[in-house]
Amino acid sequence: MKKTALLFAGLLLAGIVHAGELEDAKALFDQKKYPEAMKLYTRLANAGNVEAQQSLGQMYWYGEAGEVDEAKATAWFTKAAAKGNKVAADSLVIMQQRVERRADIDYWVSKYDGEDLRSGKFHCTAPRVPPISKQSDEIDRVANAINKWQDCYNGFVQNLNAVTPLTNRIPADIAKLMNAAEMEKAKAHLAQVQENVSEEAKVGAKMTLADVAVWRSATEAYIAEHNAIVNKAPKDESLSGKRK
Repeated sequence: MKKTALLFAGLLLAGIVHAGELEDAKALFDQKKYPEAMKLYTRLANAGNVEAQQSLGQMYWYGEAGEVDEAKATAWFTKAAAKGNKVAADSLVIMQQRVERRADIDYWVSKYDGEDLRSGKFHCTAPRVPPISKQSDEIDRVANAINKWQDCYNGFVQNLNAVTPLTNRIPADIAKLMNAAEMEKAKAHLAQVQENVSEEAKVGAKMTLADVAVWRSATEAYIAEHNAIVNKAPKDESLSGKRK
C-alpha cells in the first residue's frame, strides 16, 4: 500500500513538473523565443506529453526556429493524434489534403501568371490611330475607337486595384493548406505578377496615348487650316466681284 502511494505521488509530481514546463514552453513561444521553446517542447514530447507533441508538430509545420520539416511534423502529429489530440488529428488530415492538392498549391506559389487580369473584357486592344484624319467619317471612327479603348483601360485599372493584393484570390480551401513558407513565397510571386501586369499595361497605354496625341494635334491643325480657307474664300470672291 505504501509503495503504491509513493508511486502515485511520484506520478503526480511528474505531472506537476511537466505542467510547469509546458507553461514555460508556451511562454517562450509567445515571446517568439522559438529555439528555446522548441528545446523544451522536444524534451516534453520525448517524455510523452501529448500537448507538447502537438505543439512541436506545429513548430515543424510552420518552420518556427528553423526550416519547415513536414516529415517531423507528421511524426509528432501522428503520436499526438494516437493519444486523442484533435488538433493533431486535424493537422494530419490537412497534410494528406496537401498531397492531393499539391498542383493547386504550386499554382499560386509559382505558376499563376495573371492572364485572367488582362483577358476577356479586360483585354484592351489598342486602337489603330493614323497620323492624321481629314474626313469627318474617319475622324469619328478613330475617336470612337479611342474612347472604346479608354473605357476598357479604365475598367482594367479599376479591376487591378480591386483585386489588390492578389493573395486574396487564393481560394480559401487552398490557402488553409499552405504552410507559412509557401504563403510567403506566394505573396512575393503574386506581388511580382501584379507589378508585371501593371507595368506592361502602363507601357502599352503610354504608346497608345502618344499616337493619339500626334493624331489629335495633326487632325486639329488640318481642320483649323481647312476652316480658315473655307471661311476666307467667300470674302475673296466678294472683293473680286466688286473690282469688276
